[in-house]
Amino acid sequence: MPEVMHHQSETKKIAVISMVRNDDFFTPKWIDYYSAQFGSENLFLVLDGMDQPLPAGHERINIIREAHKPMTRLRGDKYRSRLVSDIAKGLFNNYEIVIACDIDEYLVCDPKSGKTLAAYLSQSFKRSSLSALGLDVGQHIDYEKEIDLSKPFLQQRSFAHVSARYTKAIVALCPVRWGSGYHRVKGKNFFIDPNLFLFHFGMVDYNHCRNKISDKELNQRGWTQHFNRRFSLFEIIRQTKAIHGDQFFEKARRRQTLFRPFFSINKPGMLREKPVIEIPARFKDIV
Repeated sequence: MPEVMHHQSETKKIAVISMVRNDDFFTPKWIDYYSAQFGSENLFLVLDGMDQPLPAGHERINIIREAHKPMTRLRGDKYRSRLVSDIAKGLFNNYEIVIACDIDEYLVCDPKSGKTLAAYLSQSFKRSSLSALGLDVGQHIDYEKEIDLSKPFLQQRSFAHVSARYTKAIVALCPVRWGSGYHRVKGKNFFIDPNLFLFHFGMVDYNHCRNKISDKELNQRGWTQHFNRRFSLFEIIRQTKAIHGDQFFEKARRRQTLFRPFFSINKPGMLREKPVIEIPARFKDIV
């Protein structure tokens, strides 16, 4: 499929879609954040299981119910990506852009651009998708308190690991087929936009993570190794001297673009030194 070019308009119709199961920690913030960016009527939340309760604020958004299919973690990731890709394809009948993300991921436009996220994405792009630089935010357990869900996350967390795992091609400008976890678009190259960031908050609170790691259903489906790997973020943030984000963002984009894994050249490359950045103050009130 050739790369697409959209004609510039004042504000494009933008939809956001996610899929969730057994979560009441991130879902209300996901609804509030993306409603503020694009309007709640343009949010589509897939509930994984007929047993799932409707989340707070559900009446403002579009709810899609799917029967739960117990799967291993890897098979589940592939299933969700296929399902969301199919739903997104249908949404393109009414929308010009579709954003697909996990419930703990928040797409942010750099305030230095002077544009809202909606205005920025409404520009013309000669691409099929856009990637955002991935920032894996974690609690510095020596200095930062338990998260207060009533306040912005970034007012309470100051550090993030710059991670290619979260530099995802989540902004689709035409129908695409996402790979597992939205880490890549099948058959397409990626472009890390200089003004887009993807803040991943899965490890934003140590105690919340401790509770999740003991979830029997998830561990039975093969999440134990994943949880153990992810839990290392707390020590990475604790032990690594942080550099200011603005001193590293451009370098990270360039290196993730140049040094790609040989087994999947349409995915960004990991940074071996596991860099930790201090999140610039201009982001503090956004999420």
